[in-house]
Amino acid sequence: MKAGGKRVNTRKLVRLFFTTLLLGGLVTLITSFFVNFDLYVENLRPFNGFGLLGLVYWYVLYGFIYSIISQAGFFAFLFINRIGLSIFRSFWSTVQYVLVAFVLFDLVYFPYQATKGEVALFWYILMAGALLVYGLIIARIKAKETRAHAFAPALFLMVVMTTVEWVPGLQAEGTDYAWLMIFALLACNTYQLLILHRLSGTEQPKEVK
Repeated sequence: MKAGGKRVNTRKLVRLFFTTLLLGGLVTLITSFFVNFDLYVENLRPFNGFGLLGLVYWYVLYGFIYSIISQAGFFAFLFINRIGLSIFRSFWSTVQYVLVAFVLFDLVYFPYQATKGEVALFWYILMAGALLVYGLIIARIKAKETRAHAFAPALFLMVVMTTVEWVPGLQAEGTDYAWLMIFALLACNTYQLLILHRLSGTEQPKEVK
């Protein structure tokens, strides 16, 4: 695999896969303590060791699955970015910003319509806004550590690709899996985005004005 014109060897790719896998499992497990706290309490009062181990096992397993989805999405992003550059050239950044805006609108409009107004529109706007703010922060860091033109692709990954990867969680009944999935996806996508240029040795810090 190439990144920034340099090749990442197989050993580094294998290490990236397993570290991202472990990160997904850990983040999902930690998130489960907050999302499904009642399940842990049920196995603590009275104490049920097998029940607790079962919870840990399943949530770590879910995290592994979310991590694999994230990694598949990340490699798809690298491919899409290459294709986009070859087709749109200097307009590729503009196209990505338009797609980011489109996805954020969809993230608010369609879930709100699906609930038929049962959930206030404010919460969907807040959700999309939080994802955008987080994406802007990570994109800024990526641009500072590499090149200014890395900002748009990084934002595209953190907003568009993360949302696409999140679709199974959004379609699941209830909100538990959606929360578990989004934190794992954000953590894994952030890690892969910010570690890639270090693995390939393409760090070229430049000030972003």
